[in-house]
Amino acid sequence: MSASESTTPLVSQGTGSGIPPGSRVVIVGLGLIGGSLAAALREAGVGGSDGSVIVASDPDGEEIRRGQDMGLIDAGSTSLAGVIDAATLVVLAVPVMAMRSVMVELKALLHRADARVVITDVGSTKAAVRDTAVEVFGEMPSRLVLGHPIAGSEKSGVRASMASLYHNHKVILTPCENTAPEAQGLVEGLWRAAGAEVLIMDVERHDQVLARTSHLPHLLAFSLVDTLARQDERLDIFRYAAGGFRDFTRIAGSDPVMWRDVFQANQGAVLEALDDFEAGLSRLRQAVTQGDGDAMLGIFDRASHARHYFDSLLNQTSYQAEYQMQETAKLRYRVAPGGGVTGRIRVPGDKSISHRSIMLGALSEGVTEVSGFLEGEDSLATLQAFREMGVTIEGPHQGRVVIHGVGMHGLKKPAGPLYVGNAGTAMRLFSGLLAGQAFDTELTGDASLTRRPMGRVADPLRQMGAVIDTAEGGRPPLKIKGGQALKGIRYDMPMASAQVKSCLLLAGLFAEGETRVREPAPTRDHTERMLTGFGYSVGRDGDTCWLRGGGSLTAGPIDVPSDISSATFFLVAAAITPGSDLVLEHVGVNPTRIGVINILQAMGADLRLQNSREVGGEPVADLHIRYAPLKGIDIPVDQVPLAIDEFPALFIAAANAEGITRLRGADELRVKESDRLQAMADGMTTLGIDNTLYDDGIDIVGRGEGDGGVGPSGSPSYSPSYSPSYSPSYSPSYSPSYGGGRIDSREDHRIAMAFTIAGLRASAPIEVDDCANVATSFPTFLDLARRVGLSLEEERQEGA
Repeated sequence: MSASESTTPLVSQGTGSGIPPGSRVVIVGLGLIGGSLAAALREAGVGGSDGSVIVASDPDGEEIRRGQDMGLIDAGSTSLAGVIDAATLVVLAVPVMAMRSVMVELKALLHRADARVVITDVGSTKAAVRDTAVEVFGEMPSRLVLGHPIAGSEKSGVRASMASLYHNHKVILTPCENTAPEAQGLVEGLWRAAGAEVLIMDVERHDQVLARTSHLPHLLAFSLVDTLARQDERLDIFRYAAGGFRDFTRIAGSDPVMWRDVFQANQGAVLEALDDFEAGLSRLRQAVTQGDGDAMLGIFDRASHARHYFDSLLNQTSYQAEYQMQETAKLRYRVAPGGGVTGRIRVPGDKSISHRSIMLGALSEGVTEVSGFLEGEDSLATLQAFREMGVTIEGPHQGRVVIHGVGMHGLKKPAGPLYVGNAGTAMRLFSGLLAGQAFDTELTGDASLTRRPMGRVADPLRQMGAVIDTAEGGRPPLKIKGGQALKGIRYDMPMASAQVKSCLLLAGLFAEGETRVREPAPTRDHTERMLTGFGYSVGRDGDTCWLRGGGSLTAGPIDVPSDISSATFFLVAAAITPGSDLVLEHVGVNPTRIGVINILQAMGADLRLQNSREVGGEPVADLHIRYAPLKGIDIPVDQVPLAIDEFPALFIAAANAEGITRLRGADELRVKESDRLQAMADGMTTLGIDNTLYDDGIDIVGRGEGDGGVGPSGSPSYSPSYSPSYSPSYSPSYSPSYGGGRIDSREDHRIAMAFTIAGLRASAPIEVDDCANVATSFPTFLDLARRVGLSLEEERQEGA
């Protein structure tokens, strides 16, 4: 393998931390970047009592003096020879075009440095620096770690140095195949000490990404300002320009010499990005010329929501897409013991129906108007994926979405992989829908989703004639080859799964002949109902449903009912809390989704359906629940598929019931966002709830009304400090059922929410780690929980 190749993943997280005591850090080039690094290291305690020193070389002696006067460096010289002795880490903070001369000088002086000296750089183009290093050194040095901090300012020089410049910014390292692990670890530690987040990328991928997200925008800003500045009326143009012009052109104030060097060094990737931009600009020009409002709306709408999508990634820090270089924020819920549950609320729209409304609306003829759409991250990822396949979608705005359908064969090849976040439903349904398209696609998701099995959909799709490649173990990403002639099949599902059934029915839309799916137990039938609503005939006889390929879909309005899976957390919260009286409005009560209602009623919950009606083919009702003592039951096997997503919350109900609740036939819980059986068992053990785990289920020993809330040792299991405002709000009659403790949610939103409501009957606070993914299914959970009476706070986890 050549030096230009790398075996590193597209993007991954680095692991190094800290600068060893006694290090001699040499910064070559004491401008904004080098000076800010020195300032950040000083702030982190590098230099002084730890025996480390920071020195610098710069051809401008005045910059060296300023750096010393500002306390940024211990010593400096106008030549590298003056500071290289005993160097352990050398940072080349010079422009890319100056890199060759510096490397030539460094090569001649390396014998004076520490034998284990590590070298890194800050250049914004990595292939050029790598190729220069190979030219100068004869090969890529194993202790040279290429890097690029994604931070800067329009100001320059050491005077502009800021210790905070790299705080919460990304630094991308692009190690090569022969890079020494200890060298990479030291450079990671350098940037972490400066407050940065370290990511690992391939050299070529780095240059492609930066060409599009940094280099091209600068090129366009320079061009626009130059064009306007050369016009006779430029004074009026600049005088009356608004904030949009200011914001768009701000980066044109950057260092012209530096950007000339960048464009020369990354010429190929910049020209490729410019070609793509010019093609897009040509399409927009044509739409404006022809007065094509639909085409303009499609372009503007995709751009607007892609920008909002970017904001959510940048600010909410809740996605984990590796190729999008975003790590999930580590959020913790802190729940005070006790509380009440009263009021009248409406939880967000059903996620399953929201997914399907976008998919079928996009494939239909005409305009589909959706109300009640769930604006959670999973659903938004599905929406964005269809925008990337050429579908014009307006919204969402307050739950309203308008989809301009393109017909069964109107989707277009996306520019890159389709990212579906944490949505297993989206990935499995997409795989069936995309198997029938004429173009190749790749489906990827966040770190949690890439651990989930996809063979259950890939295998039957291959029987239909689809060509699908998966990662090891049948896991994402899925690479689907387009243009395949699909044929209908008869498929007996080995386990009940609405996602598998829906996947095959969607593939069947594009298949020759009839596709029949038999399920071993009833599963949710939203796909069949919605297909019928769009005018597509779906047959059903007992445990088998079927359709014939080659038909079409006709657009129509969709009213998404509230999600019963989201409602479940509040149903259980009210069911376990004395004095509760809660109404959940407009909840979907599809017969294939009401396992949770049946189970709670069997346990003795005072739960009633009111104002029952049908909306868009889906049954809906208001759920009124008041507290009543619960009793443990053997959960009927036929109810398991009807409540598969609701079991984490139901386990908390079981922990507060009198007697033992037994669950079997639920091995599907092992392959959700986490192993939910294991995660819930571990969490309950932490709280002191007796349980016995089985391969396909669990026994939970509930303490019922009046049993004490203690941990396994017989005393409250957890008593952390928390803010004065964060105090129990239960009544004198409150009787805890278990203790408190710290829970690992395993980045699973349902585990996180289940243990949050457990705080209502705990004797001590409960802290739930890794809760960021709650936004994937229930973006308003915290607000609603506080509104009905829970006392909880959200905070960023230390070290995240």
